[in-house]
Amino acid sequence: MDERERHPLALIRGALGMSGDQMAKAIRAAAEREGLRSGVDRQRVRKWEQGVVPSAESQRYIAQVLGIPAEEVHPADWPAWLPPVDGGVVPLSPTSTVPALREALRTMNRRTLLSAITGSTLVTLAGSWAVTEPVDQAHEQPIRGTAVSEDVVVLLEETSARLNALATEQRQHIAPLFDAHLARVTDLIDERRYPHHLGMRLHKLAASLSQTVAWIRFDHGQHGAASRYWMAGLHNAHASCDRDMGAALLSDLAYQASWCNDPTTAAGILTKALSRTTHPAASSLLHLRLARAQAALGERRATLHSLSTAERLLGVGDKGDIPAWCSWMSPADLAIDSGRCLLDLGDTTQALSLIAGGQALLPTSRDKTRGIFLAYRAQGHLGRREPEAAAADALGALHLAERIGAPRCVQLVRDLVPAFTPYRTAEGVPKLLQAIA
Repeated sequence: MDERERHPLALIRGALGMSGDQMAKAIRAAAEREGLRSGVDRQRVRKWEQGVVPSAESQRYIAQVLGIPAEEVHPADWPAWLPPVDGGVVPLSPTSTVPALREALRTMNRRTLLSAITGSTLVTLAGSWAVTEPVDQAHEQPIRGTAVSEDVVVLLEETSARLNALATEQRQHIAPLFDAHLARVTDLIDERRYPHHLGMRLHKLAASLSQTVAWIRFDHGQHGAASRYWMAGLHNAHASCDRDMGAALLSDLAYQASWCNDPTTAAGILTKALSRTTHPAASSLLHLRLARAQAALGERRATLHSLSTAERLLGVGDKGDIPAWCSWMSPADLAIDSGRCLLDLGDTTQALSLIAGGQALLPTSRDKTRGIFLAYRAQGHLGRREPEAAAADALGALHLAERIGAPRCVQLVRDLVPAFTPYRTAEGVPKLLQAIA
């Protein structure tokens, strides 16, 4: 690694997935928001990463791009005031539950940019989970001090259930409560003052809370933090001997990989997860996500096979014991995700029909999903050179995402802007571009 690659600014760019051009463009935009102009370009960014000290003004713009408060910028200390980049992964082991939770929770109170976990690391973790039998980490042992009572655990479980029952648009107002709740559960697990059966329930609760917090982070584009929460949940699901919950958390990591345009990693994770999934509903969801990865890779035959398997398994088995994390999956999700797969495979007409049919079946409580799939449908209309319909769907997705506080959905619409460029005068397109701007 050369000197430029070791520079803190270069490491931060890598963690954020930004090129030198993108960093320079963001800095110029920060200056424009103040009514000023900046001449920063890719070459200037490169010089900074080679040791040239940026001006105090440029450092202020860099901080804005990174979301760092102005009072934390100390130009004389460049580059020491830049946040460090973290990349730790806790391996699966009989004593890994609390360290994995602590690693995730550290992201809550530190100004650190988390580097993305590499795809090979995630696939290796999934493989380790698949071949390692759970070790009972809540085994009976002497309890020092006052034991945690069942009333305490019930209260924690009921509080978690009430928080999770809130609609997506309301969760944005109480996100810190999820963090605090998980932090307390982690402390209780670490203190080991509980009988065996309550320890198992605490691990299950930690896994569920970690999953929820991970999705909140993911929806806000905090991919490094989201990965660590999903991994922390995996450790605790493993400790509670819940194979399906472990598969769920791996499936979420795979979904994130697909979202970040890494379908190879997604397929690798899902293949490992499916090897130990037990409930048909869980297998159905994982096969559907596997189809998404395979479609992105252009693997038509494998995609259609996975979609067929997901459809066959949906609704099979005892509905009373469907895991909560996949109980929301319905024919609407199957239709819409199948449509998304067909979009990737180039079957636009059938894809749009499936997406429209699935959208009609979605309840209002699934507005975040509706917003995402409206954006998918907009993409399909663009593929058919139907800018008016595409603009209507994209604008609907944008307004819905802004209302419920779903930045990930907003970004999905923003990513469509280049495709609308040839249709700037088409009906609805100017209104959409203005709304995005």
